[in-house]
Amino acid sequence: MARWLMRPDGFEPRVGARFSLAAKPIEAVGFSGTVACEVLELVEPELISFSWDDAAAAEPSGWVVSFALRPEGRGTRLLFTHRGFDPDSPAAQRSRTIMGNGWRRIVAALGDAAAAA
Repeated sequence: MARWLMRPDGFEPRVGARFSLAAKPIEAVGFSGTVACEVLELVEPELISFSWDDAAAAEPSGWVVSFALRPEGRGTRLLFTHRGFDPDSPAAQRSRTIMGNGWRRIVAALGDAAAAA
């Protein structure tokens, strides 16, 4: 996870495990720079889903990040989702736009890490 996402603190591959990720703060949306996560689903080696919240937020965002692997032809397809953005919240939509750019970079890094394995 540290090679392509962010270095996790406390990550364990089990449902219910809580961990955090350190990122750069983003003032435009009031992001503290620490992501609080909990593993919600795990089917090794096919799926991991975890919550994604600002550790300093008063209320959870309800965001969920998922990485799923599916066999396809002679390879594997990665299905990535980051769901839970409130369509009526301008702040949530700004966050979605900002993170969308970062996710493209992260998914590309995951592909590079997989190719090197």
